[in-house]
Amino acid sequence: MKLHEHQLPAIGTYFNNPSTSTASHLSRRQFLGRAALATAALGSLRPPALGAEGSWPPALTVFSKLYQEINLDFEQAAALTAEAGLAGIDCPVRPKGEIEPERAADEMPRYAEALKKHGVAMLLLTSGITGVDFPHTETVLRTAKKLGIRFYRLGQYRPEKGQKMSDLVPEVRARFKDLAALNRQLGMTAIFQNHSATGNNPYLGGDLSDMEALMEGFSPDEIAVAFDLGHALVTHQDGWKVHFEKLKSHLGIAYIKDADRVKRFVAFGEGEFGRKDYFRQLKALSYRRPFSLHIEYEWLEKGKTKTREAMLEVLKKSRQAVLKWCAAA
Repeated sequence: MKLHEHQLPAIGTYFNNPSTSTASHLSRRQFLGRAALATAALGSLRPPALGAEGSWPPALTVFSKLYQEINLDFEQAAALTAEAGLAGIDCPVRPKGEIEPERAADEMPRYAEALKKHGVAMLLLTSGITGVDFPHTETVLRTAKKLGIRFYRLGQYRPEKGQKMSDLVPEVRARFKDLAALNRQLGMTAIFQNHSATGNNPYLGGDLSDMEALMEGFSPDEIAVAFDLGHALVTHQDGWKVHFEKLKSHLGIAYIKDADRVKRFVAFGEGEFGRKDYFRQLKALSYRRPFSLHIEYEWLEKGKTKTREAMLEVLKKSRQAVLKWCAAA
């Protein structure tokens, strides 16, 4: 199994490598035991039911990987988020992310405080975590919990050369089992995103049949889906509806990026989202958790310099498009 470029190799590699961090030397039993002791005072916390976090339309967050394109600091990022009319951010705390995992305990609270000053918040977390043995997992999740974050996205998995994608499912489910136990203790939910299952080197879960196999038997309070309709359209065309029907009981967070199945990802309002009944379905499900908006297209003409002003305009237009879709649902 190959993990995303930010991820660990096989389970156990870090247990026996003296060059890695102290946290990653913990066995799974030690890790979970420590987690149980440290969270005992928190009681039996659980993420709320699907519709329990707000009203319609849901809070709109931006996946703030976008901010790295113009090197915004925390204060600048917070000000931009507020000016764009968004509720907050989905923060990448992963190698090469806005926050490196080893700096999470210090930088996540500082970022959260900057956001709070501007009336917005760190509502979601995107991690590189692929198992309880991923470096700094304990630090990242405990810090997130203190900041009131319930949902964190997991890293990705790829098969080794010659390995069938379906053969990867049992190995990843074993990782999910340990993560589910940890999440149960922390009162958090790990969400796993479906990426496009196209190209020469696809990720596990892009084919939603594999995603269904991954989720089977897990409580959606502990392991859930970050459903990405954009990737589902590219992979399954109109067949996305059949898969969504099977996965909706495990829906954690809805990822929003407009898509054209030929052009892939496009500016919000220029793709197929407005012609689908996706938002009507979400509303019918009483989905009230935050949306995570992903700006993953070329949002500025080639040759032009990416600026704060240009990014602000993109964020405002994206927000308006999503609000229009929600109003029509």
